[in-house]
Amino acid sequence: MKRIVTILCMVAVLMGTEAYAQNRKENKEMKRTLVAYFSATGTTKAAAQRLAKEKGADLFEITPAVPYTSADLDWHDKQSRSSKEMKDKSSRPAIKNTCPNIADYDTVWIGFPVWWYTAPTIINTFIEAHNLSGKVICVFATSGGSGVKGSASDLKKAYPQYTWGESRLMN
Repeated sequence: MKRIVTILCMVAVLMGTEAYAQNRKENKEMKRTLVAYFSATGTTKAAAQRLAKEKGADLFEITPAVPYTSADLDWHDKQSRSSKEMKDKSSRPAIKNTCPNIADYDTVWIGFPVWWYTAPTIINTFIEAHNLSGKVICVFATSGGSGVKGSASDLKKAYPQYTWGESRLMN
């Protein structure tokens, strides 16, 4: 009789452990993170890769439909593409593709280089092209001299309907 009780206890423990492991696996699968980023020169891409590794997240590159050239990125030239886009707050540069499985994510980190003390307008294009309701949106940025707080604040003001999480400068 003692042996049967011991065996039943062992079976119960094993079943409980298996159920615990399955529940943990399901919860992990339900809480997925995406790192979506725009990188003009590769600096933000490297930061995005580090962040994705840290968070165990998937990566998605926000790719402009028309790639930026060095001349486009010349912020000293008031007639450069980036200067014109940043001067026009309604500018929404076209993106090559959207993230087809955005609904699968609970947290979306959006990364970019800081341009003119804020996020490039292509980030607005990305946000407006996706339904981010019910997700926590976090921001990371790279910059040669600006912080990320102004960029994060601008995005929160532009999209108050979303839930915003942390922001991080990743130089």
